[in-house]
Amino acid sequence: MEKEITILKPSDMHLHLRQGDMLKTTVGDAETWFAQGVVMPNTLPPINTPDRLAAYRDDILSLAPDFKPIMSFKLYPGMSADAVKAMKASGALLGKLYPAGVTTNSEDGVKSWHDIKDALRAMCDLDLVLSIHCETPDAFVLDREYEYHREFAEIAKAFPDLRMVFEHMSDRRSVDFVASLSGRVAGTITAHHLLLTLDDVIGANMNPHTFCKPVVKGPEDRKALRQAAFSGDKKFFFGSDSAPHLKAKKESGSAGGGIYSSPCAVPLMAELFEKNGRLDKFENFMSVYGPAFYGLPAATSRITLVQKNSTIPPVIDGIVPLCAGKTLSWALKA
Repeated sequence: MEKEITILKPSDMHLHLRQGDMLKTTVGDAETWFAQGVVMPNTLPPINTPDRLAAYRDDILSLAPDFKPIMSFKLYPGMSADAVKAMKASGALLGKLYPAGVTTNSEDGVKSWHDIKDALRAMCDLDLVLSIHCETPDAFVLDREYEYHREFAEIAKAFPDLRMVFEHMSDRRSVDFVASLSGRVAGTITAHHLLLTLDDVIGANMNPHTFCKPVVKGPEDRKALRQAAFSGDKKFFFGSDSAPHLKAKKESGSAGGGIYSSPCAVPLMAELFEKNGRLDKFENFMSVYGPAFYGLPAATSRITLVQKNSTIPPVIDGIVPLCAGKTLSWALKA
């Protein structure tokens, strides 16, 4: 008989769905594998008003009625407490801080947390979560995440009751950093940072489809991230940072940072946890700890994976997914 794993349907606590025609692809893949997901707001225009949030949520639900979007808004310099209150009233559960110029569509981001003090105070009072892309844009690329630790620590000290998420950890020093902070701080870990190193980007030929922000790093960083994911520590949970770009854009002279992992992240993670003898930690990492940190229930529905070979397509609607062409040892049971 085929070996099976049945778990609560996962929750993706960091997800880019994009807009327009691409949304039709991404939200379908998200709905297949995830019960709910934290939807990032760095769209064009950004999700920073109640009307835009409501319209984006409606677009998502019209295409994927069985997927629960956990809505976020994009923080901007000078954002007022009243503006934050309006975003919560429209259904937002978190605000996202993008340092200016650090990643896709972040040119209008925040240069210093001091520029959003009023917004952060309001978020604390309203018990909204602060999600941060933790990189210092002008630092050396492999140290950008580490260099942001100081700013993150300053915010945590100024607002000790504020729930904060250190997104898409990529550096072994960040694992220790997040672990050292209070229980009001957590960190998301992606499939690609658990699987790849910089060798997969530039070790042989340049592979733009493995280029992301923050960039994947060395074997010791990957090892530390795996230890955190396998640890059973509630501070660490899954957030894919699935961020699609069209193949033509990725293979141009100016490749965007981002890896599309929604169609394959769950079976890839099942394979990784199984190979390391940690299947007993799989469900909590994928399905339980993330929603719990946000004060949300885990899914009530379940999915079953069967141990049989399946292949990740080389291209999905013009997008090259993570580990394209790889044969997986787990597949979704029909």
